[in-house]
Amino acid sequence: MINQLVQQLIKQALAAQLIEREDEIYARNQVLSLLHLADYKEEAETENTPQEIPELLEQIVDYACEQGIIEDLFDEKEIFSSKIMNCFIARPSSVNQLFYEKYKQNSQEATQYFYELSKNSNYIQMKRIRQNIEYKVATEYGDLDITINLSRPEKDPKSIALERAAQKTDYPKCLLCIENEGYAGRIGHPARSNHRMVRVNLLDENWYLQFSPYVYYNEHCIVLSEKHTDMKISPATFARLLSFVEKFPHYFLGSNADIPIVGGSILSHEHYQGGNYQFAMAKAEDDWTFTMSGFPNVECSVVKWPMSVIRLRSEEVGSLTEAGAYILAKWKNYSDETVNILAKTGETPHNTITPIARKNGDLFELDLVLRNNRTSDEHPLGIFHPHSDVHHIKKENIGLIEVMGLAVLPARLKRELEEVENFILGKTEVVTDYHLNWAEELKARYQAVVDVSNVESIVRDEVGKKFLRVLEDAGVFKRDEAGTTGFRRFIQTL
Repeated sequence: MINQLVQQLIKQALAAQLIEREDEIYARNQVLSLLHLADYKEEAETENTPQEIPELLEQIVDYACEQGIIEDLFDEKEIFSSKIMNCFIARPSSVNQLFYEKYKQNSQEATQYFYELSKNSNYIQMKRIRQNIEYKVATEYGDLDITINLSRPEKDPKSIALERAAQKTDYPKCLLCIENEGYAGRIGHPARSNHRMVRVNLLDENWYLQFSPYVYYNEHCIVLSEKHTDMKISPATFARLLSFVEKFPHYFLGSNADIPIVGGSILSHEHYQGGNYQFAMAKAEDDWTFTMSGFPNVECSVVKWPMSVIRLRSEEVGSLTEAGAYILAKWKNYSDETVNILAKTGETPHNTITPIARKNGDLFELDLVLRNNRTSDEHPLGIFHPHSDVHHIKKENIGLIEVMGLAVLPARLKRELEEVENFILGKTEVVTDYHLNWAEELKARYQAVVDVSNVESIVRDEVGKKFLRVLEDAGVFKRDEAGTTGFRRFIQTL
């Protein structure tokens, strides 16, 4: 049976163009070595439907567990699976060479090649990603994307215990360091044997392009610094984002903010996120326009969006960078107590920006999302952070992806929202405590129209409304009279 699984895996690797015919025997022998097999006999193929690479890998890994080659632990199985797929992937130098050969013809062809390689090699975990619940919710700002993230499997208690007991090491220093390329992994650090990066020059600096193993949208990529340095929003950030978009005009690229609460999950390594996808914020219209006298070649507007976004447009990347730098410098030191904005508390800075760059027709665009991370007694997690009444749906930091209109929600909601649906239908009185008030409100509002055919869509739509509230909470200038007046006061300083 194991010979047939290996045989099918080789066949699928050939079909996916991971290897050529000349590589077949070599790749098979590498896999046999991992399986501690010194013999191989080709078996007659069955009439069953051919299995995909992820399914074949799971069965081969199960065999390795049964034979005692590895322990039946999540991390051990991930490491072994990654090592198997590494037998079918070219070295980084070859991947980069082919990428840039394709790039000479067309930048989109190059990224498509690399994306398909990352999926076919099982580095991007497509089988798990397909488990995610994804839908859109219509709002006055456009269709917001909602994702309930089911793609990250939960670890078993033994794996968690081993991770806690494992000897600490700082190699690689973090999950984004370049040393992850080809790294086998260990208890508590993900397997990366089948991981490849493309070298990209940005402003004469070495940066690395990779895809997220758990993509949240089409071609969800990460561009990371060669150096393990802290996140920093600066004029150089804007220049790098725009430089990347010049090279790959079919991609957007943005950065998480560089301070806690409003920043992303990893602030210790400078990196950006992008991809071939158009979020609701990118489609949002101008709310009103303005000019900056020092930048006649730059079109300026405030975007109709629940967060506070300034959009700059120009044919000239240099002018956009300078205009963005000017706004950043002004915002970092801007305070307006009438709308709760303080630039600093003592020496602690609160103001920063989440920037996003893209090419739109003949113009480059730079969106600057104004952020502030100040806290208060009423809002200890952040004044411009999801407030407590939406924490039952979203409590985590609002990073780049959420800013643009995609909610990445926790896996717990799959079960909990089913409870809410049954509660609304009157099938149960049991609902998770922190959803109870919301569930009672929905039941009272929809009891005359709800039934089994529409309850799911009703609850999903209401989750979308909660996410809209999350974005509104994160907006520094609210979309009311006081907030609009405050935003205009800031614009007048530019």
